[in-house]
Amino acid sequence: MERKKILFLDVDGTLVDYAGRIPASAVKAVRLAREKGHKVYICTGRSRAEVYPEIWDIGLDGMIGGNGNYIEDGGQVLMHRCLSLDECRRIVDWLHGRNMEFYLECNAGLFGSEKFEIAGEPAIRLYSMRKGKEDLGIQTVRDAFPDMIFGADLYRDDVNKISFVLNSYEDYLAAASEFPELKAGTWGGTGGTALFGDLALKEIDKAYAMDVLLEHLHASVEDTVAFGDAKVDIPMLKHSSVGVAMGNGGEEIRAMADYVTDDVEHDGLWKAFEHMGLI
Repeated sequence: MERKKILFLDVDGTLVDYAGRIPASAVKAVRLAREKGHKVYICTGRSRAEVYPEIWDIGLDGMIGGNGNYIEDGGQVLMHRCLSLDECRRIVDWLHGRNMEFYLECNAGLFGSEKFEIAGEPAIRLYSMRKGKEDLGIQTVRDAFPDMIFGADLYRDDVNKISFVLNSYEDYLAAASEFPELKAGTWGGTGGTALFGDLALKEIDKAYAMDVLLEHLHASVEDTVAFGDAKVDIPMLKHSSVGVAMGNGGEEIRAMADYVTDDVEHDGLWKAFEHMGLI
């Protein structure tokens, strides 16, 4: 009997295109794979609040969120590890002290700092331009994050990670130095071209969360296939039996992948599922 697979899908740039649209072929691929008995989980940097109904409506077995700090299977929460209230307070105060704008990524929602809606707009526009979304109406913070909440208490104990606008690359280096016990990262570009920094729990990544979920499922890494497009997905692809990079992915992930499929907009997920005999 053919062994059933456990599939881990990144969301942005893999399951969903850079305009936030889900290709019909991707929906069909996921549904057919599940009909054949394979399990499908999204494995994303998004918090649960950013996994909108149209994604769940595709049909999923569960999710890994926050780049590994949250795990859900069949509606059951298996793990949720957050920044502590004290860690959140220290980061928020430090960002305020450097006049940096930011937002908190929580399962309950995204919570923007006082001036993020204005200060974040240039970075959002540049990020959209780099991702080819410039002509798709992604011009403001509200376009990118329509449900972001402003005016709420920014000291919270349910924060998965905190993203902040970089005024310069020095801001990222300063954050990494100030919070050595946490994992400091960048996104929206590499090195000096990065647009945002972020801070999260140090020991957590997508590969770690995969192991927790696999233990719960009594499953083996040998039965896993992972799909991604970004540097943050590399631990997930490395940890899987087979790692698939999207054609629109960065050079690093395409170089290390076992298989490179087409772009997300060109039915890349469907083509990869078909190539691997999952549908």
